[in-house]
Amino acid sequence: MNKLEIKQLKALAHKLKPIVTVGQHGMKDSIGEELDSALEFHQLVKLKVNLGDRGSRDALIEELGKKYKAELLQRIGNIAVYYRRNFDKENLLKKP
Repeated sequence: MNKLEIKQLKALAHKLKPIVTVGQHGMKDSIGEELDSALEFHQLVKLKVNLGDRGSRDALIEELGKKYKAELLQRIGNIAVYYRRNFDKENLLKKP
């Protein structure tokens, strides 16, 4: 992805509310399934991670992106924005 595409997706993500939340007890299988289905349906997803330790929060955010083949577009505090293109749906990116 180039910088213009990332900028477009961040602008779209700005108005989104977190769809998936990881609580203080950490990651559960059901949360992963919810994230996967949200990425499949919406393509652009905000995730909230409520872990107290900054290091474990950052590691979990990176791990989730790799595990679910989603690109981490932005991370601010405990909110992460992921994008995974679904070729069966309309592309979110506008062509110049």
